[in-house]
Amino acid sequence: MVVKLEFPELEHEWSQGNDTLLVSDARGIVFIANQPGWRYRHLQPLSSNDLEEIKLTRQYDKQPLTPLQHQTLQRFDDNSSLARVEGPEGRASYLWESLPLAAEGWTLHLLRKPPNAFEETRNAGLAAAGAWLTLVFLLLFLNQRWRLGKVRQRNRQELEQLVEERTRDLRTAQEGLVQSAKLAALGQMSAALAHEINQPLTTQRMQLATLRLLLDHGRVDEAYKALRPLDDMLTRMAALTSHLKTFARKSPSGLRERLDLTAVVDQSLHLLEARLRAEDVEVVLQLTRPAWVRGDAIRLEQVLINLLRNALDAMQDKPHKRLEISLEAEDQLWQLRVADNGGGIAEEHLLSVFDPFFTTKPVGDGLGLGLAVSYAIVHELGGRLSVANQEQGAVFTLSLPIDLEAHIQC
Repeated sequence: MVVKLEFPELEHEWSQGNDTLLVSDARGIVFIANQPGWRYRHLQPLSSNDLEEIKLTRQYDKQPLTPLQHQTLQRFDDNSSLARVEGPEGRASYLWESLPLAAEGWTLHLLRKPPNAFEETRNAGLAAAGAWLTLVFLLLFLNQRWRLGKVRQRNRQELEQLVEERTRDLRTAQEGLVQSAKLAALGQMSAALAHEINQPLTTQRMQLATLRLLLDHGRVDEAYKALRPLDDMLTRMAALTSHLKTFARKSPSGLRERLDLTAVVDQSLHLLEARLRAEDVEVVLQLTRPAWVRGDAIRLEQVLINLLRNALDAMQDKPHKRLEISLEAEDQLWQLRVADNGGGIAEEHLLSVFDPFFTTKPVGDGLGLGLAVSYAIVHELGGRLSVANQEQGAVFTLSLPIDLEAHIQC
């Protein structure tokens, strides 16, 4: 941004006198003069770099710059000289005095014809001009500072608004990714869940036929006894479908409710019960109850289901499958560990397992987003998710701060 400054009032004030007053910049170009014909004259030769920079910055708005021819005839001790100048009105001799303005890099010049060169008048004029210029520069400086402050404030507000919008977009995208991963997990569990629901329905159909026969023969007491297991199965199916509906619900971001981490373990195992039973998995539980934390039960359940499904996938080819789930308190943290005997993770992959789209499964068996989403969920809840190898397989550790307030109340 180029700011062009003009000084019509100052030049008009100076024009009241008989002397010639000039102000030149660091290159020796006159940009303030009390007589128009002296303006845009350069007192010294301009280099090609100077001319190129003036052209690029448009410092003098394409004004033609012409040299001011002058010859020094005699120098005096008080920073003045007698010079012959080719001015706008022709050649004339002047008593030429210069006063450098170091702060701005400018120079104030007073040109006075010798018959009128009285020392006191000259000094008074220079002092007045210097005072006036100082005041003008101070006002310009303060005005520039004020304008710069306004520009910075506006830029800061725009930047804060932009950051807020980008953060909101990223949060929305992350929530969508979490929900998609959750629904993908439900889709992969659908076959086992369908079997889990269909099998009791088949049993109930047979029990209803038995009830009908008992009632036809008037055996009411036996019919009531046969209703009991039927009611238990219906209750279990209702609990399963209700929890599936809750699990599929889109959970609000930032939810921090008090919950028992062992209940999350129980619900996750309940959803995977059909697969655990079908694959004959030995499940070993070592849980400290209750384990109070602050978080989102649905999202924590999503994390744990991801860890359990990965463990089951790792043990798929093992003749004996053993799944160990432990929960204990260590250093103000609940440490939930999921260990398997699936052979572990290659050392070169340990640092990449939580990266998005990283997977060691065959093409088509997964996108590599489950652990990345789980890591993001745990991090958002103020916890940590890590992985390591043990003797027979891998162990994932989920660490969450203990809700001390809940334990005190209990």
